[in-house]
Amino acid sequence: MLYAIFCEDAPNSLEKRLKERPAHAARLTELKEAGRLLLAGPFPNEGTDGFSGSLIICEFNSIKEAKAWAHADPFMTSGVYKEISIKPFKPTF
Repeated sequence: MLYAIFCEDAPNSLEKRLKERPAHAARLTELKEAGRLLLAGPFPNEGTDGFSGSLIICEFNSIKEAKAWAHADPFMTSGVYKEISIKPFKPTF
């Protein structure tokens, strides 16, 4: 099943985000190469530097597996993300 992972950045996390990006991107690349990543990207702040969060839509066997993967992400473990929510996702168009 596909899951939408909504990630909200902590305030003033841009420096951490830039530092942890290679490790974060490597995990997303693994999902992509396995054919399990539909899309991923950040929400840029309008008119200022930085981001307010990210959206990742990818395939997992269960929501439990999706949560474990998301909470082990370097952006979460380093404090870039302050909150993650996950919901099943069904693409229609």
